[in-house]
This record gives sequence, structure tokens and C-alpha cells, in this order.
Amino acid sequence: MNLLGAVANVRDRAVTGYLADLRRMPREVIDAAPNATLYRYLPLDGVAVSGPPVLLVPPLGAPDFAYDLRRGCSLVEHLLRGGRDVYLVDYGPISFAERGLGIEFWVENVVPRAVHRVSSYRGGARVRLVGWCLGGIFSLLTAADRPTTLPVSAIAAIASPFDVSAVPLVAPLRPLAAITGGRVISTVYQALGSLPAPVVKWAFQLSTVDKYLTKPLTVLSRLDDRDVLEQIEAVDYLMAHMHGYPGRTFGQIYHLMLRANDLADGALDLDGRRIALSEVPVPVLIVAGQNDVIAPLAAVRRGATLLTGAPEVRFETAPGGHLGVLTGRRSRTTTWAHLDAFLDAHDGQR
Repeated sequence: MNLLGAVANVRDRAVTGYLADLRRMPREVIDAAPNATLYRYLPLDGVAVSGPPVLLVPPLGAPDFAYDLRRGCSLVEHLLRGGRDVYLVDYGPISFAERGLGIEFWVENVVPRAVHRVSSYRGGARVRLVGWCLGGIFSLLTAADRPTTLPVSAIAAIASPFDVSAVPLVAPLRPLAAITGGRVISTVYQALGSLPAPVVKWAFQLSTVDKYLTKPLTVLSRLDDRDVLEQIEAVDYLMAHMHGYPGRTFGQIYHLMLRANDLADGALDLDGRRIALSEVPVPVLIVAGQNDVIAPLAAVRRGATLLTGAPEVRFETAPGGHLGVLTGRRSRTTTWAHLDAFLDAHDGQR
């Protein structure tokens, strides 16, 4: 261990109270609707913007700054430095009054509205979507639902689980859910009206319990590594700001994806309509985390076999867990490089 580096890090933390630079990249609101605020990130000084716009689609539960975790390890910052025109749709915290919102709300309203607004803002340009976890599934279902009318040119889905039977944390629950008909969990979320933010945070921490148990040892052993300490601090901040799930959406995820595993067969029944992933008409990049227990390799890889209507499907893996594969320290040279190559290949106007 570098003793001088460790002392400097401890001193800086004691004096300022933090190490990580958690300032968000500057952005402006270009559209606002219930549960859907659309932002455009301001271009960096001295960096020329070119190419079609990129719209970031977050999942439920996580705050929108998962894409902008910290300076030096921010996907937003990386895209801006590459001269891309970056947008993000933010759902905001979910309240009890919004417990009736289902997956179809995002697939039929939020994501398509954001796409059309971005396209219009850019003079009719086609949009590339980048979704993490459920955000990737929202993006693909939206494109499949509107294959001829949505101005989308490519989609990247990072850590999006398609086959829930391959998720170790969920697999033991499926037989129990089948025996009870899902009534036990249904009773809980119907009584609560939603899946509260503390429960979402607890579930996320449970998936990485080994890291949380060993975190004090990691901090002590890496006191001289400022990058590691900043990342731990930034992840802790994100975990403290998790959001809840609407009761209806959680119920759909539980019954359609956990119990029936419908998405593994390539389609979901939403609001009386069946949306098939085979209808996605644009190139797709799928990235799986090699250490992801929420969306393990097999669960994510399944998506590559379902997108039979896409002209191209790239499947890549990268080191990291569920968050790490998106914005971990190693994602800077792995996931982001895969994303850059994919976007460059389908820039068209770039």
C-alpha cells in the first residue's frame, strides 16, 4: 500500500466529507409530462456534436443518475466527450398515487413520447436508445410495438434479463409461486400498493451481499486507491436514492416474468395486446455482466435468440455486476467500448 496516498485520501475525506465528484453533467429540460421529464445534456466546450441523438432509458427503481454516476466514471460524460448528442428520460420517484401504472404505461406512453420529442428536437433525426436493465426491455418492447412508426435506428440493452429462470435469486421462488398461484406475493404488493424504495434497495443489496459484507475490508486494503474509494462512495450514494415500483408494474413483473417467464418465449401480453420481440426492426446490441447475479449471462443471452426480426444482433460480455457492467471502473474500457463500436457502426449521419 502507498502510505502517502492512503494518508492523503483519509485527510481529504476528513476535511471535505467526500472523495467522489458527484456533480451531474449539466442538462436542460426539453419536455415534461407526468412521470416523464426529458433532458438534453449540454455539449462540452470544445467538443463538436455530430451524429444522431442518443436517448438513455433508465429502469424503474434506480435513480436516473446511474448513467451519470460520478465524474470520471460517467457514461453520460463519456458519450459527451465522444461528441454525441445525449438525452435522458427521467421517471422521478414513484408515489402511492401512481400504484396503478403498469409496464404498458412506459411502453405505450413514456418511451415513445420521449423518442418523438427527441427526434423532433433534432429535426426529424432517428434516435438510438440505450437502456439498462428494465430500461433495455422497455426500449425493445416499445420498438416492437411500433415497428414502422417509431423513429429509432438502433437499440442497446445492457444487463437486461430475458429469461428469469436463469436468475439464481429468482429460480427457487418459481416453484413456490406455481404452487400458491402467486397469491402470497400478490397479497403483499396489493396491500402496500407498491414496492417501496427501501425494499428495492434491500433487494439490490441482497444480490451483492458478499460485496457489502467485505466492503469495510476492501476500503481498508485500498485506502491508497482513490478511484476505488470514489466508486464505493458513488455507489453508496446511488443506493441511498433508490425509487419504488408501482404496484401494478411489480405485479406484472412477478406474474408475467417471474412466474410464467413469458419474456423468455419472446413476448409479453400488455393491456390486451401481445408484443413480440421478433418485431424489433432495428440493429440491437446486448451486453451482459460476467458477474451479474440479477441478470446473469444466460438470462441476458436469451434475448439474442428472440430478436429474429432485427437486421443485426450483437451479444457482448463485460466484467462487472448489475451496476458495474454499466458504470463500473472496468466498464470504461469494456462496455463503453462495445457501445461506441455499435453506435459508430449505425451512426448513418455521423
